[in-house]
Amino acid sequence: MEFDEWEPVYEAILRDFGYDRAGDERARDVLASLTDDFDLTRLSRVRDATVAVAGAGPSLQSSGALERARTADLVFAASTAADTLAARDVDVDCMVTDLDKNPETVRQLSEQGVPVAVHAHGDNVPAIRDVVPDCADAAVLATTQCAPRAPVRNVGGFTDGDRAAFLADHLGAAELVFVGWDFDDPSVDPTKARKLAWAERLLYWLERRRGDRFAVLDGRRDDIETAALPVE
Repeated sequence: MEFDEWEPVYEAILRDFGYDRAGDERARDVLASLTDDFDLTRLSRVRDATVAVAGAGPSLQSSGALERARTADLVFAASTAADTLAARDVDVDCMVTDLDKNPETVRQLSEQGVPVAVHAHGDNVPAIRDVVPDCADAAVLATTQCAPRAPVRNVGGFTDGDRAAFLADHLGAAELVFVGWDFDDPSVDPTKARKLAWAERLLYWLERRRGDRFAVLDGRRDDIETAALPVE
C-alpha cells in the first residue's frame, strides 16, 4: 500500500471523525524518535502463509474461532486479542496495537521477541512515551495513519484489527482468516461502532485489492458504504 493510494481514504476518515492530521503527524514524529527501523525479515514467514487475523470481539473465545487460530500458519492479534489467545495457549506471531489497552502485554511480548506493531495517532502520545521506551527495540514495528517517515511505516488500515489485516497483506500473506470479529457487538459505545463500520469498509477494500472474498464479510457486502473507497 503506497501512501498516495491510502491518503484519500485517510482524509475521509479524518473528516468523518473530526481528527486532526497535524496531531497524527506529531504522534508519528514522537514514535519515530523512540524507535529504530524494524527488520521486516523477522516476519518473512508471513509470505505465502495463512494468517489468522484475530479481532478482540467476544466471539474470539468460541471454540471454533480458537481452532481456526490454532490451525493457521501465523496469528496477528489486535490489541487485547493477544491476551485472550495467550490465556487459551494460542501463540501470537505479531500484536497490532495503538496502546489504548494492555500495555504490559506489549512490553512482555516485545521482550519475548514477538513483533509488536505500535501505532501512533493524534491522541496516544502519552502512551507512546510511557510504553515504547520499555519495549525491546528490535521488536517494535512503528506505524502511522498519516504520511510515513522513517522508521515509521504506513501499510494502510485504521483500527488495530483491520490494520493487522493490511500488515499481513503487505507482508505477502496468501490467505487471511478472520476470527474474533464482531461488527455488530452491542456492548461497544457509538464511537467504537463507527470505527467498526470503517474497519468493515476497509476489509471490503482490501479483499477487492487482493481479488479475494473474506468470509467475515459474507452476508454484509451489500450494506457496506463504499463511497469513500477507491473501488468500482
